[in-house]
Amino acid sequence: MRIAGVELRDVQPIGGGDICAAYRGVASDGGAVFAKTHPSPPVGFFAAEAAGLDLLRVPGGPPVPEVLAVAADGLVLPWLESRSPTVEAAQSFGRALAVLHSAVLPSFGAGSDGFIGSLPLPNDECGDWPTFYAERRLLPYLAALTPAQRAPVESVCELIAELAGPPEEPARIHGDLWSGNLLWSSDGEVWLVDAASAHGGHRETDLAMLAWFGAPYLEVILTAYAEVTPLAPGWRDRVALHQLHPMLVHTTLFGGGYGERAAAAARSLLART
Repeated sequence: MRIAGVELRDVQPIGGGDICAAYRGVASDGGAVFAKTHPSPPVGFFAAEAAGLDLLRVPGGPPVPEVLAVAADGLVLPWLESRSPTVEAAQSFGRALAVLHSAVLPSFGAGSDGFIGSLPLPNDECGDWPTFYAERRLLPYLAALTPAQRAPVESVCELIAELAGPPEEPARIHGDLWSGNLLWSSDGEVWLVDAASAHGGHRETDLAMLAWFGAPYLEVILTAYAEVTPLAPGWRDRVALHQLHPMLVHTTLFGGGYGERAAAAARSLLART
């Protein structure tokens, strides 16, 4: 099998999710690799992930896989052996994530658009986070909502500056940091993977995403994070604001009850104004 120009042998399919097919294989130098491909990827799909990994690679931050090869058809990374989560790894990850977020960027957004799941992710750069979040993360994903569900989300966009909390500098964030995008490795570290959503954003977005499907040892991670960089007062009250974007993405991709969940979160935010 050949992916991103790399000839692989001893290829074994592994769980790749709903979007890509993923494999463990051996490259020509004998090293084990992880490779993912897609039969008809959107233009720039794998390049966005490679760029996101590069954006997140900072000294003292969480480890990020080296990009061995990337092309229109796929991506090849070193193989990482996984292990069960531990308290020690969670503590180390929390501190490293705070370091990553402290490596600020010039503006919110990124030099090119990304992807969230299979959906395009607009990243036009912006000088303030409330405008960026409303215009790039909420308003583009309203089409799947009913009019009754859309109304409270639109009201949140109108009041976003009031709901956003204290101003923050543009942090380097993963942007889709749910528990499935943390790789708990046999080296005792937590690696960041699937980084096609990485951009300059609000650090609370990553923390809210960790809670989205319940990262292991979440409170340990948050405590270690705050030891390095304290969080702004009231940040837990803003979790729903930062989870609105993934709720809208899930509504677009899967429908079901996500639309009403997004509307309920928006109404809860509006009740505090």
